[in-house]
Amino acid sequence: MYRCVLRESTGTTDKSTCVSRPRRFGKSFAAKMLCAYYDKSCDSQELFMGLAISRDNTYKEYLNKYDVIYLDITEFTSDAFVKREMSNVVINLENKVIDELNAAYPDVERQDDLPNMLYSIAEAEGHRFIFIIDEWDAVFRDAPDDAVLQETYIKLLRGLFKNSGKTDKMIEAAYMTGILPIKKYGTQSAMTDFREYTMLSPKKLAKYVGFTETEVQALCEQYDMSFEEAKKWYDGYSFNRVKSVYSPNSVIEAVKNEEFSNYWTQTETYESLQIYIDLDEDGLKEAILEMMGEAHIKIDTSTFQNDMTTIRCRDDVLTLLVHLGYLAYDGDSRCVYIPNEEIRQEFVRAVTMGKHTEVARLIRNSDHLLEAHSKEDFFLAGIIN
Repeated sequence: MYRCVLRESTGTTDKSTCVSRPRRFGKSFAAKMLCAYYDKSCDSQELFMGLAISRDNTYKEYLNKYDVIYLDITEFTSDAFVKREMSNVVINLENKVIDELNAAYPDVERQDDLPNMLYSIAEAEGHRFIFIIDEWDAVFRDAPDDAVLQETYIKLLRGLFKNSGKTDKMIEAAYMTGILPIKKYGTQSAMTDFREYTMLSPKKLAKYVGFTETEVQALCEQYDMSFEEAKKWYDGYSFNRVKSVYSPNSVIEAVKNEEFSNYWTQTETYESLQIYIDLDEDGLKEAILEMMGEAHIKIDTSTFQNDMTTIRCRDDVLTLLVHLGYLAYDGDSRCVYIPNEEIRQEFVRAVTMGKHTEVARLIRNSDHLLEAHSKEDFFLAGIIN
């Protein structure tokens, strides 16, 4: 399906796609698969042989036929962080790609910026490029307070994918992955030409967000593990088109280890969210405690600006948690909830380790509370008044 989404873009003016997913949900695997399929610098026919894709009538029409530029933005931000030159991320990225293009097309005069370099190649050689950008939003996550850097980065992306005079001539298609959807300014996306598939609205990609129930049932049968336990621990993400989606990395880890447990490892991103949880924005503490008791909380997702810093209210925090995979979102009821036991344990740990000392004390000292499965249990425990 990811190949089909990108294939629909090739040769059209509707050429840009952005897929946002939480960590551990297979974004990079999909991006690298697309590189292997389209990139003409490799021969990947054997890699796809015997798979469903190889039985498609148009399979060979696109296989290894394109100039592909693959960028993992975390490589650039990580390197810049180590060298303490985060403000140079965009210029370093441009220079590296321009150097490689200059080596590949020595007869084309080198240009100072990437869009002009690509356009010069397109004019001279008649080549159009497929861009595959993994972790596109790393700049916003790793430099959340550097507005100048973020604007420079958005300007580069617009120059590549929203340049009415040049984009169609130099770009065949573009595919981006990230944790966050494309940054908004007010109510408008910073790059309106991109079709987005998010954790709020994955559309036709819903069944590829994670493992489906059929896939998990087959794995449990194959490895002689309890499907009921797998459902309890890792199910809970639900969309209009697919009502039961499982956390893929956690299912794989459970199968590998032959044990159901919490494989949702703590990340730096989540540690930073602890700040917002501890602020108790607009009754956030109460909402989280209610959800720990299986409540569904109605929210407005429209105000979230798709970044880690423009947090104005409780609903912005809860929407961010949806994109990070810590909450599930029901589009019909417009409610968020904790999807499964694995994530519920993460919230117990987060609240326990947070600054709400009275809540933390009650959670630490109450075995009954840790086993609570309904909102009424929290009322009885005296945590929600």
